[in-house]
Amino acid sequence: MPANKNAETRYKILDQLLARRYGHYTSEDLCRLVNEKLEELGQPAVKIRTIQGDLNYLQREPFMADIEKYPFNDVSQTNSSKTVRKTCYRYRDRSYSIYQQKMSEDEKQILGEAMKLLGQFDGLPHLERLEALRAGLDIKPSRQIISFTKNPLGDSSLLGEIFTAISLRQVLKVYHHTFSAPESRKDVTVHPYLLKEYNRRWYLIAASDDLGNILTLPLDRIDHVEALPNRKYIPYKGDLNERFEDIIGVSLYDNRKVQTIYFWVSDHSKDYVLTKPLHESQTHYRNEKEAELRRHYPTLEGGAFFSIKCIENYELIRELTSYGADLLVLTPDDIRQKVFERVAGHLQAYRELDGDVK
Repeated sequence: MPANKNAETRYKILDQLLARRYGHYTSEDLCRLVNEKLEELGQPAVKIRTIQGDLNYLQREPFMADIEKYPFNDVSQTNSSKTVRKTCYRYRDRSYSIYQQKMSEDEKQILGEAMKLLGQFDGLPHLERLEALRAGLDIKPSRQIISFTKNPLGDSSLLGEIFTAISLRQVLKVYHHTFSAPESRKDVTVHPYLLKEYNRRWYLIAASDDLGNILTLPLDRIDHVEALPNRKYIPYKGDLNERFEDIIGVSLYDNRKVQTIYFWVSDHSKDYVLTKPLHESQTHYRNEKEAELRRHYPTLEGGAFFSIKCIENYELIRELTSYGADLLVLTPDDIRQKVFERVAGHLQAYRELDGDVK
């Protein structure tokens, strides 16, 4: 059974019910009480079959709960002297809880690595407590086996402040500047939704308070933020991450369509592009489609043909240009022209540098 958010909530509710000293609960009773609590929490109700599955799951690894079934004569459900015999569930040891088990050495090791991983993100709230938690759980220090490349922020607490605002659903006033005019500071009120990292730089994805359009704000251009807890927070409708599925990078545009971009990569770079795709939609063409492309572009020797499906933005053009002559855009014409103009601009800049302007 997958331990999704709803399942974890059910386990916590069942854990409390099974430990009650004076409760006598059938599977139907447990289902009713769990659903009452789920409704309070705004989560969907479940059927009795799900609760029965939960009881079976709690008795297996990793919980290994000792749940007993016992008969109970209930006289409260009838007006006659006849009793109703029910089959109820409870922990055999009423002091037991699935959340009070001792950790194994392997579990301590895994948790220690997870804590060390989180510790690499400067500025997140409560990270200063990780060391105390590690000591309290008697987790031995170990060598670091996962490392992230960091792009240090001028204000190391900024990431944590924005993280907290998103978690608490608070409106923010963001004071920021541009690289071209660092002394000219502007402010914008936003509803923060997502912190996203791309190419060693962090970005805040948020909706502007006045127009509601989605903004992408680089954290290294944010001077400071101010939480506005009394302002009504407007959550994003849907999954914001879906908007990034059709782009490379973080620049979002509402008025552009997805395009299929065909390109050729030389033998020198094709294995790199195969193992590190430009985009999740990348397709490598072989057999009939490859033969068709080679007939259409007879001057391209060797290499491999690919395509991606993306919305055009700054990061896309930069990525396509970054391979130089090892990657040639074939279609569509507008993307090919923009890559050509960027390459031509590079060539012109080098000619001017050498004093050979033509």
